[in-house]
Parts: sequence; structure tokens; C-alpha cells
Amino acid sequence: MANTRSVAVVLLGGAIALASPPLLAEEGDYGFFQTLRNLVSPPRANNPVQPAQRQGQYPLLSKDAAKSDGFSPGAYYQWQTVQLPAETGAVCGDGSPYKIFVNRVPNTTNTIIYMEGGGACWDYASCSGQSGIRGARNPNGIPDDYMSLLNPGASLVSPFVTRVSPFDAVKTQNWNMVYVPYCTGDIYGGDKVAVYNDPSNQAPPLVWHHNGLRNSRAVVAWLKDNLPRPGQMLSTGCSAGGAGSLISYDPLRRDLAPTRGFLIDDSGPIFPTPRNGDPAQYPSQPLMAHIRGAWGLDAPNGPLAYLASGLPQLDLNELGSLYPALANKHSGDRLGATHFWQDLNYSSYSYERFHDDIQAAPDQAAKEALIHSKWGADTQRLSARLNTLDNFGGYFPQYRALNESHCTTIVDFKNGDVQAQNLQLKQFIDSVLDGNGKVVDASEANDQADRAKPFNLLYWLVDQLLG
Repeated sequence: MANTRSVAVVLLGGAIALASPPLLAEEGDYGFFQTLRNLVSPPRANNPVQPAQRQGQYPLLSKDAAKSDGFSPGAYYQWQTVQLPAETGAVCGDGSPYKIFVNRVPNTTNTIIYMEGGGACWDYASCSGQSGIRGARNPNGIPDDYMSLLNPGASLVSPFVTRVSPFDAVKTQNWNMVYVPYCTGDIYGGDKVAVYNDPSNQAPPLVWHHNGLRNSRAVVAWLKDNLPRPGQMLSTGCSAGGAGSLISYDPLRRDLAPTRGFLIDDSGPIFPTPRNGDPAQYPSQPLMAHIRGAWGLDAPNGPLAYLASGLPQLDLNELGSLYPALANKHSGDRLGATHFWQDLNYSSYSYERFHDDIQAAPDQAAKEALIHSKWGADTQRLSARLNTLDNFGGYFPQYRALNESHCTTIVDFKNGDVQAQNLQLKQFIDSVLDGNGKVVDASEANDQADRAKPFNLLYWLVDQLLG
């Protein structure tokens, strides 16, 4: 049944492409007849892991060839569960197997790597799941049916990874899709096995694998060994996934070697913050100092040293230097960062547990005002930095009545407008994926127009599901 449906879709697409090839053909697309052949004989990997890449501190490790990982090369237009066994270096925080989800098409090599969001953790409560929405996603690992429609938080999270979205069209909907789940609490960047004691002494210590970097490397190895080299590649995600797409972009782009590379970091900023900066001036400094130790980032030959080895302009004493380092090294790529000024999710993670004035606030309104003030100072500094980069744009609307104004690209691309510049979020996305010249920079001055918008039933329903 699935193959019959795939043939019909591809035949229709091929007929349209033959009628008007200049309009539809893009870098990475197969021709009509090659697409038909691909249905019978799926194209093989043409950029496999090389022996030298299996060496070093963060090697590209592949599964034992005798083991099945669940992937069927010809099962097009359906989410396949791919389990990455332990010999690849991949494991979830709780020690369970790590899995990714792949939705392949026969008509293009172009690929989107979507990194899932879902908080962060650095203690017993946040890593065990006791902290709820302020903890880390998937503390008990990843089920095989994660991408079923019964889990819309993954299968319908964004138009980027929805084949047919009722809300927005974007060209990645016609690409190979790789959904990278999040289960390590370290924005895909850690490398440390931590032991967290239960403060109540009611449960045994929690052994937690902050294994995000090794998981990311295992994903790259699998892609190289199983799919053709992409003509075009978009790395994206929201929240922790946005941060993951940002910090993993350089090694991902190097190893997958697409002809054209794109990045959209949605609501996962790494703010310009000196390592020993004054927290009053650089509000993210206490958080950054804490996670550098909790996730093993500064270990000898560890994650930050590995990242810097490929980015000579990255200053490890100021991690916000990652933006110009990426822009300068990948000057032909188009890169973007976006988040809301009124974000109350990532901002709460960033400051709530690290600033005494927030903890001492007399009520919720005062607490939120302090969080927004610190987030605003950090965002202003990031926006100013991105304004100096031609190929790395910053898009910062004010407010959306969904998910605490967190993540601009989830559910739909609506209501992320910057009214003063007559811009919609989709125009920013198109500027990254299809634009020429400088990537769009835009920032909204106040939230009055956003808060005056009518009640949105869809957003309300999503918030109930998230809540």
C-alpha cells in the first residue's frame, strides 16, 4: 500500500516537473526518470564514513553490519524508527537506546535535520522528570512509535517536518526528513556521565548520561552511511533543538558536505557572554558557567575544544563568538536565528535558578518582569551582533499567545510578524532558504499590536496539550 501511494505521488510530481522544469528543479533534485528508478532501486550512500573519520575524540562510529537498525531504504514517505546501537556511542540520558526517525523521499537528496526541543537539566529533579516542563524531555527514553499521530508534539511540531501542513508551505516538506529526538538534557552538546543524588533520599542516585555530542556524531555517521550526500541541507530545531542546531552546525556541515547549507536556530540562543562577565551586565553568565561544568563542556579534548578545533574564530571565553565564527567560515551558507522578545520559557531556564532578585520577587508578575528585563538585555546584544553579519540574520518579533511566546516556528509560521517593517516570519525563513544578498534582519519594538490580536483557538488548544 505504501509503495503504491509513493509511486502515484512521484509520477504526479514528475509530470509537473517535466512540464516546467525551470520552476521546480533545484540543487539536489533527481530527474523524473531517475526518480522512477529510485522507487525500484533506492539510491545508495555516496559519502560513507572513511576510516580516518572513525578515529579521534569524537569519531564517526557505525553500527555492527550484522545488526539491523530498522531502516528500509525503499520505504518512502513514512516515518521509520532507526535505533543507533551502543557501539555507535549513542545512548539516552537514562541509559536506554538512542533512536532517530527518518522520512525518505525518492525525488531528491535534499535533507532537513530537525533537532527536537525540550528543556535542559543539571540536577536530580530536572533530569529525573520531577521538574515537569522545567526539566528535560524524555527522561525515560524514546519509544519506537514516537512519530505517530498520537504524539503530535513530535509528528506535527512544525511545518518544517510536516509533509502536508494545513497552515504553511515550505520547501523542506518535499525533502528527506530526519527527526533527531532529545533525551540527554544538554542541548545536544554534553559529554559527561553525572550522578545526581535524590535530595529527599527516597530514591537511589540517578546516573545520567549527558551524551548529546556523541549522539549527534552517531546521527551524522548513520546519515553518511545510509543516505546520499545532500544537495541542500537545512539544520534547524526549536529551543534546545535550536541551540543544538547552532552548536552542531559546523561539524554537521563538514561531514555531510552538502552543496548548499542552511541553518535556522529557533529560540535556542547562545548569548554573547564573557566567561567571567558581570551577571548584572551579562545575565546568562551564571547559567553558562554552571552548564560548562555540569555537562563536561570544558573537559580536556572535550566538547568545547572539539568545536573550537573546527572554528578558529571561536573564542571559548565568549561563546557568543560562535555566530561570527560560523558566518565567516561558511560565508556561502545562509544562516538565521529567531526568537520572541517576550519568551518566558528558555528565558526562565536561563535566569530563574541563577539570580537572587528573581527568586526573591514578591509575586509572579514581578518575577516575569525581571526575567524579561534580563532576556531583553541579552537579546539586544545578540541582535546587534547579528546585524553586523551579512549571511547570518536575526529575526526577533515580540509576542505570540502560544507556548509562553517560545519558539517562532512551531505549529505554524503565523503571528510572528514584525509590523513596523511589514514582515512576516515566513519572509525571514524564505530569506534564509531562497534569498540572495544579506539575510533579513528584523526586530519588533513593542508587543502592543501582538497582544491586541484576537483569541486563537488553535493556540489555546495546543497550550492545553502542552500544559
